[in-house]
Amino acid sequence: MEDTPDMRNEILNTLKEKSVMKQKVYDNTLSGLTLTKQVLYDINKEFNSQLKDIDRRVSLDYKDHGQFEAQLKVAGDLLFFSMHTNIFEFNREHSIWKIPYVHDNKLNSYCGMISIYNFLADSFKYYREEDLGYLVARIFINQENHFLVEGKRQFGFLYNNFGKDMITKDILRQIILNSIQYILEFDLLVPPYDNVKIVTVGQMNQKIISSKIQTGKRLGFSFNSDDVNIGS
Repeated sequence: MEDTPDMRNEILNTLKEKSVMKQKVYDNTLSGLTLTKQVLYDINKEFNSQLKDIDRRVSLDYKDHGQFEAQLKVAGDLLFFSMHTNIFEFNREHSIWKIPYVHDNKLNSYCGMISIYNFLADSFKYYREEDLGYLVARIFINQENHFLVEGKRQFGFLYNNFGKDMITKDILRQIILNSIQYILEFDLLVPPYDNVKIVTVGQMNQKIISSKIQTGKRLGFSFNSDDVNIGS
């Protein structure tokens, strides 16, 4: 294909508009994760001061895992916060395209993503690599620092003003507290009998038969997209 001024101009315009926009989205999302870490630290300190006379095993424990990740241990549960380093656009079937804010300016649809996962704390403590974790919510942040949340149950209903609400520490505190409340409502399910009725000597020698039992709160139940509420 021949190199033409029109082609060069198109490339330059794309770099000036789309690529610059993506850098703004990245910066906003990284700032959002930094705010998330500050909120996690504050929640950790606040709740532990209230739990100081209770069994220490039910306390909170916040850890920063570098530039893009952090975790909060809540008794036997672990909330893991992870920022993806790439920028995403929503598929054409997503309800975000019905919003005038996005319809009028397609660039507003591009978002960075912070995912919140729930694991059992013992899965990491005992190196049970086969154990299961579940996505609780995803926070999407765009070039103008507007956000939406996809998540289980109440998340989509509470945070559905994309193009109006801005990401703030107060908003992130609400999201984190809702996540904590959500995971504490669900208990560990007994694995199906037939899944664990036979084990090998090697599995028993590991003391925890993690290679045989995939431990997770939703074991035996489907975790489908049809119970995900989407902010719009």
